[in-house]
Amino acid sequence: MPREIVTLECTEARKEGKAPSRYMTTRNKKTKTEKVELMKYNRFLRRHTLHREIK
Repeated sequence: MPREIVTLECTEARKEGKAPSRYMTTRNKKTKTEKVELMKYNRFLRRHTLHREIK
């Protein structure tokens, strides 16, 4: 099974003292060996921010 479930967390929310937004997604670990980084919407900051994969 090459796909794994990963959690994405906002990189900017903790700097501003707000709750971090988190998203669940999947990735193919055979073709994508590096960590996932996506621009997603953070409802606490009310704007799109960079979300990185966490363990």
